[in-house]
Amino acid sequence: MQMFRSGLVGLLALLVTGVLQAGTPDDPLNSVMWDYTRKIFLGDADYRFEPRIKVEVPAFAEDPAQVPISIDASAFAGEIERIVVWADLNPIQHIFDYYPIKNANGRVSLRIKVQQSTAVRAAVLTKSGSWHIGYAQLEAAGGGCTTPSMGNADPYWQSHLGEVQARRFSNAEGEGSRLKLRVIHPMDTGLVDAIPEFYLQQLELRNGAGEVQILMELSQPVSENPVISFDLDEDTTGYTLWLRDNGGNEFTRPL
Repeated sequence: MQMFRSGLVGLLALLVTGVLQAGTPDDPLNSVMWDYTRKIFLGDADYRFEPRIKVEVPAFAEDPAQVPISIDASAFAGEIERIVVWADLNPIQHIFDYYPIKNANGRVSLRIKVQQSTAVRAAVLTKSGSWHIGYAQLEAAGGGCTTPSMGNADPYWQSHLGEVQARRFSNAEGEGSRLKLRVIHPMDTGLVDAIPEFYLQQLELRNGAGEVQILMELSQPVSENPVISFDLDEDTTGYTLWLRDNGGNEFTRPL
């Protein structure tokens, strides 16, 4: 009888495991870190891999400290609550959270640091409560997260910290605009000996009435002197950019 019960318990365990595995989509990139990072960023929430979410990366990133990536979740425009982006094999995996609160369509681009070749994920939480995940495999030379910033060897950044250069472009389709900006900041990861972490943590784009249109929460893997662009659904002026770093410095710039 005891042997029967043990066998029954084992059979039930196998059945439950099979059901759970059947209900969990396999990672298209077969990353060894997928289950670990999924639990960090999504918890036990339901998710699906979504080809309509485009994650664009270079074929090979020769400079691992300045890797351009582009996220296009415009297929879910108007339904996006949050976009969280991470790199599976980075020592600091989180890159940024993006909240297109008003008049933004889910397209955002910037440059990042990577420590080695890695899967890059963009998980989109919609208003229905579902997660939709875009992805790309990034091939790269190593060491981007543990390379000292150029700013540490140049006193220029100390007198120009937080300076913003920005341009706005009309979209080729004739609707909306693209805002591209560059901020002077070393974006130190804290992974280099004797150089503490020092990076921009938060960005807000505000309209003329002071309402937040876009909110970004940034992490250390964003590249030095960040270059960020995002698409807006309107082609108006009067925006203000507000930023804050982990040292408590705040920067405001009319655009």
